[in-house]
Amino acid sequence: MAESDAERGLASRLRLAVVRLTRRLRAQRVNSAISLTQVSALSTLHKCGPLTPGELAAKEGVQPPSMTRVIAALEEFGFATRRPHPTDGRQAIVELTDAGLAYIDEEVSAREAWLDKRLAELTPEDRAVLSRAAEIIDRMAGQ
Repeated sequence: MAESDAERGLASRLRLAVVRLTRRLRAQRVNSAISLTQVSALSTLHKCGPLTPGELAAKEGVQPPSMTRVIAALEEFGFATRRPHPTDGRQAIVELTDAGLAYIDEEVSAREAWLDKRLAELTPEDRAVLSRAAEIIDRMAGQ
């Protein structure tokens, strides 16, 4: 029973730590005019490359009508553009613009700069533990 309680305790501590770290990283945003949903869609386009709106909606776990609104907002910001699908005239391809790529790069840089400062405050031993933990968390997340 004690092992089960310890495992539950670890799960709770890990969940809270990840939530708190995520919250702190989100606070480092460079432009709060764009929603987190829009940032997520941009990040997916950055990671996966050009996608149809349906593919982007599926990857983001939202309904296509919601993604249509997200894409429209990203186009208004100049961060994404649509072009005709090369083989299906009913479809479009959504891709990052140069401004969208620059925005994502700036967001990542701001968050990593904050995290670099926090990591620099740790001992080399603590950084080594976090390096190993990052590998394990990636594996847990299925990455």
